[in-house]
Amino acid sequence: GAWLGSLYHGVPLVLMSPLAFIGRPVRWLEAIHRHRGTITAAPNFAFDLCTRRIRDEDLAGLDLSSLRAVYNGAEPVSVETMQRFTDRFAPHGFRPEAMMPVYGLAESSVALTFPPLGRRPLIDTIDRRSLATSGQAIAVPADTENARRLVACGSPLPDHEVRIVDDADRELPDRQEGHIQFRGPSTTEGYLHNPEANARLLHGDWLDSGDLGYIAQSDLYVTGRVKDIIIKAGRNIYPEELEAAVGAIDGVRAGCVAVFGTHDATDDGGEQLVVMAESRKTAEADRERLSRAIEALALDLTGMPADRVVLAPPNTVLKTSSGKIRRDACRQLFERGAVGEKRRPVWQQVLALKLASIAPQLARWRRRASASLFAIWGWLLVVALAPLGWLCVLVLPSVESRWAVAGAILRLMARLSGTPLQVHGLE
Repeated sequence: GAWLGSLYHGVPLVLMSPLAFIGRPVRWLEAIHRHRGTITAAPNFAFDLCTRRIRDEDLAGLDLSSLRAVYNGAEPVSVETMQRFTDRFAPHGFRPEAMMPVYGLAESSVALTFPPLGRRPLIDTIDRRSLATSGQAIAVPADTENARRLVACGSPLPDHEVRIVDDADRELPDRQEGHIQFRGPSTTEGYLHNPEANARLLHGDWLDSGDLGYIAQSDLYVTGRVKDIIIKAGRNIYPEELEAAVGAIDGVRAGCVAVFGTHDATDDGGEQLVVMAESRKTAEADRERLSRAIEALALDLTGMPADRVVLAPPNTVLKTSSGKIRRDACRQLFERGAVGEKRRPVWQQVLALKLASIAPQLARWRRRASASLFAIWGWLLVVALAPLGWLCVLVLPSVESRWAVAGAILRLMARLSGTPLQVHGLE
């Protein structure tokens, strides 16, 4: 989106490696300041990283007033993260209306819904238990107990449509949670050689996003991923909200919490709610305190306690390269009983990777050497045979004899170079 947009509009584009940002988040803001950036984009975790990892002394002289649009997308957008980022960097020229929560997916060429330029993030406060039990997004005052805050991701781009449907593809009214479906000129025709995935994706000329949400006053609100929703006692539990709340507990590593459901053979068929949280605490009393705090928080947010609270050592919760929690992979880790298993030292892992790469590297060198030798041999044949062909064309008296000699020389070159020839249509 950024590359093609800059090419189309002739706008300078500054690129930064995600690893450079993760290693030192202030680099992103420094680049905006240095190049007077007007548009930028990042997943929600990047904004959270900036508020937690950047020191006040690193912000001296920083000016973010040039920003007109800061797209927050690619993963669930946290109201709290947006507000903390805005409050932290407002003294450095960041304007609240520059923050733009957006929604899109690869199947719609990345972008699908955008809020209007210059509008502050629109927050909807709804009754959490009503959404979990009946799917209704009932608006409530901000100070209501069991309230959940969601941010509007805007309206569909021109010529695109979004609708909310139930399991039978019946369109639902405003403020009723359902499957987010879309269509428009940017949508894919399907997945290559994957009919099973296409059957799940395509619903007539509508495509299923795999996300749940609702529409209110033409704005889309995303409530969660279908595959990540935990169904327990007839309620829908949304992992993102509980993960963020548990990550804020003192003693838990922020951004290193995974909430997922798992089936137990002794259970009645429902899912068990598991909270896996990383912590450096080793004292039994500290771990007991954390477990009780997490259980109380789960009860407060979801209306039921967590079935299992797993306090894991650092670097246990698995993530993607962009920092998203891999809940399904964490669930598999939990079900294998591999949480807390001692891993090989980093130097052993690096050495194993190096050793494993030797054979493929040798194969690549052999292919390159073979290709280079063949190219040299081919050019030697050209140097040897081309002058002979040129001389014969000059001295032979008839066109027929010239064609005959030229053909013979080319066939000889093909034979010597090992080039197979197949002729069709001589008849």
